[in-house]
Amino acid sequence: MAASGAVEPGPPGAAVAPSPALAPPPAPDHLFRPISAEDEEQQPTEIESLCMNCYCNGMTRLLLTKIPFFREIIVSSFSCEHCGWNNTEIQSAGRVQDQGVRYTLTVRAPEDMNREVVKTDSATTRIPELDFEIPAFSQKGALTTVEGLITRAISGLEQDQPARRANKDATAERIDEFIVKLKELKQVASPFTLIIDDPSGNSFVENPHAPQKDDALVITHYNRTQHQEEMLGLQEEAPGEKPEEEDLRNEVLQFNTNCPECNAPAQTNMKLVQIPHFKEVIIMATNCENCGHRTNEVKSGGAVEPLGTRITLHITDPSDMTRDLLKSETCSVEIPELEFELGMAVLGGKFTTLEGLLKDIRELVTKNPFTLGDSSNPCQKERLQEFSQKMDQIIEGNMKAHFIMDDPAGNSYLQNVYAPEDDPEMKVERYKRTFDQNEELGLNDMKTEGYEAGLASQR
Repeated sequence: MAASGAVEPGPPGAAVAPSPALAPPPAPDHLFRPISAEDEEQQPTEIESLCMNCYCNGMTRLLLTKIPFFREIIVSSFSCEHCGWNNTEIQSAGRVQDQGVRYTLTVRAPEDMNREVVKTDSATTRIPELDFEIPAFSQKGALTTVEGLITRAISGLEQDQPARRANKDATAERIDEFIVKLKELKQVASPFTLIIDDPSGNSFVENPHAPQKDDALVITHYNRTQHQEEMLGLQEEAPGEKPEEEDLRNEVLQFNTNCPECNAPAQTNMKLVQIPHFKEVIIMATNCENCGHRTNEVKSGGAVEPLGTRITLHITDPSDMTRDLLKSETCSVEIPELEFELGMAVLGGKFTTLEGLLKDIRELVTKNPFTLGDSSNPCQKERLQEFSQKMDQIIEGNMKAHFIMDDPAGNSYLQNVYAPEDDPEMKVERYKRTFDQNEELGLNDMKTEGYEAGLASQR
């Protein structure tokens, strides 16, 4: 059953004239400031707007802010003091991510209803147990909770019920029965599944157990289909002639791009590098002269290996932090002593040192906006502080731990300082991929032999 009626009743308001109480506009370099309760300079912009309910003037407040993992967002809130109508929505101001994301949450307890959720316009929400779906672009984006999503859907279904009952519409009774089922979900009498599928990759569901793995939440990154690309307004590149092959090993290629932080024009450098005792990789680095932001990304220069690779390093000495490390996008990281696991595609591909990757992991976990601030859980803050302290001990060499890299594609690498001899503290295992791992890599449907004969028969 589609909840197409769950759309908000109109835009926040039609702008008429700026209010005299306008907040001073921020500097161009700080248009999107990181969200923080301690930043007193971060004030919303107020605009006097037309209320679409009573047609009197209300007030729209716009806040341009930046949340880690979601790039920039625009929070819009409209309220009318004449009729009391209000409307709040969130819009992504950042770019569409390289891959779509699907969150599958199994709601088992009332605490799961309080999980923070960022849902963009392009996200589809489903509850399979009720055959219930909120299609993409039928609701405005929202920063809410799981309970808030269900409440919003109930409000959307109820808004036209008086008219249906007045017309003695047969669907009114069925919708009433369905609304009762949705209200029962809020009590969590029995477990149910909530699926948020966002082709833009900008939605998010909170993990309240961070930095530990959340058994109730499954995050899947996927490549968009052509239909999803068209739905998001992404134009497909026109097919062109195949360029001639060139030797790029001794050249650094440059191309123009925009800084992911301040959106100023910047240059990205790309270099093909041969890693000793491993293979070729492509390193891409961006340095913004405007804000000083630096980023690097690594792509494998070869094909998917026949076997997966699992590398286990026993960290026993501070010198281990200087080992070169290549983490591909398909590689997951695990530290058993901290009960920590980093999934595939998180942090992307990186060519750095072991110390550099551990610091990136610490920053990723401890700077999560949903675990900081005045509304954070004290127990969760204690766990994060303990995690950060133990991570610092590992980096400083005061704590021994195992560092595990598991790459089904076999494109990750950790330096063997004893090469070409075996490293007594490092174990490299080759294993055969499972069906699910091949499915995630897109190999089950890939035909590499005899495809030319199949194409010829189709012609």
